[in-house]
Amino acid sequence: MTQPRLKAGIWVRGQIGICQANGITAMVVHKGNEDAGAVLLKLNRFAAGCFVYSRVTTMEGELGWMQVAGGGSGDRETEMQCDKYCCRQISFDRDIWVLEVEDHKSQYELDAPIVEF
Repeated sequence: MTQPRLKAGIWVRGQIGICQANGITAMVVHKGNEDAGAVLLKLNRFAAGCFVYSRVTTMEGELGWMQVAGGGSGDRETEMQCDKYCCRQISFDRDIWVLEVEDHKSQYELDAPIVEF
């Protein structure tokens, strides 16, 4: 059964609020379609790595996150690769949202499991 979904803009603003309440920096890098834009989450954990996740729907209709860029290396090159990935996706789809979370203490938790296809 498919889960009801929040509109993309509401979800992004909610995540920013959660981050602010926990002392985590979060910002919209690119504003997408308010209702149905795709969402990329750039999660920068600095020394622990920088990652880009794409919000996906599994075959079972459940929400999940798929890692699409980055890795555990905390170097500047990895972050630059993440930024390039996000820029490429924006060039293909102007309706996409990009939310960046700067999480020095690795406190931020994704709201759905990481999945692989």
